[in-house]
Amino acid sequence: MHVFVTGATGLIGRSVCDLLLAEGHAVTALTRSAGPKHLPSGTRVVQGDPAAPGAWQEALAGCDACVNLAGEPVAGGRWTPERKRAIRESRVRATANVAAVIAERGPRVLVSGSAIGWYGSRGDEAVDESAPAADDFLGSVSREWEAAAEPARKRARVVLVRTGIVLAPEGGALEKMALPFKLFAGGPIGDGSFWQSWIHLTDEVGLVRFALGNEKVSGPLNATAPEPVRNRDFARALGRVLHRPSLLPTPALAVRLALGEMAGVVLSSQRVLPRKALDLGFRFRFERLLPALEDLLGGR
Repeated sequence: MHVFVTGATGLIGRSVCDLLLAEGHAVTALTRSAGPKHLPSGTRVVQGDPAAPGAWQEALAGCDACVNLAGEPVAGGRWTPERKRAIRESRVRATANVAAVIAERGPRVLVSGSAIGWYGSRGDEAVDESAPAADDFLGSVSREWEAAAEPARKRARVVLVRTGIVLAPEGGALEKMALPFKLFAGGPIGDGSFWQSWIHLTDEVGLVRFALGNEKVSGPLNATAPEPVRNRDFARALGRVLHRPSLLPTPALAVRLALGEMAGVVLSSQRVLPRKALDLGFRFRFERLLPALEDLLGGR
């Protein structure tokens, strides 16, 4: 199988390329720079911007499958009007350009990124893939992002991977979450009662691979562990693994003042369940948080 990957230099994309190459598949990565920096050995590199049509689309047309993970980081800074525009347009335009090719030729399967921002903040409500999109910023972005992939359904199977908080050994959310604990200043945010839906990087990549190879997988697919946790339980587990106290709460107001509108990402209560993945027989390596954190941080 020859797989075309956008967003290949990101946290998830690099690991997807690693796995596919290890299995013997060919991988072509779309990057904005000419060199294969941060990409595993053996990756074929095509230069271009997925948010703009270009010669890269010919390379896409020559592949069997596509993993589309392009998009500006949501947590890359305060949500100024410019940042919000970049978050939206980088996702929607890139996906529309990918889908335009696949609607006519090339890959017969598109695994396209999305996010559990689709669901918004739901309190204690447990939600699965059937829940509607929220009316807030990330909900509307996710709705447009997924809609941009729809033209590809003319001739390809389309999977929309709604990803939660990805826990990885380096980079990503966990590195930022662990820092206060390493400084003996860790603890829950506010009363810590809101839910957090997380996934180990290994299972995130495994779900992408599962979606590529399983003809039964179509439409939205929640990429979250089967056991989401409350923020206070996340803090307790993180402190335990790092051998640090987890008693110093961060006031929710301080988070809102520091992050502005983006604080909604941190404070949203999202109890998202991977119903479709479980029903289709996907087996998570890390269903519970503590073993996941021990795997990622236990040797530190």
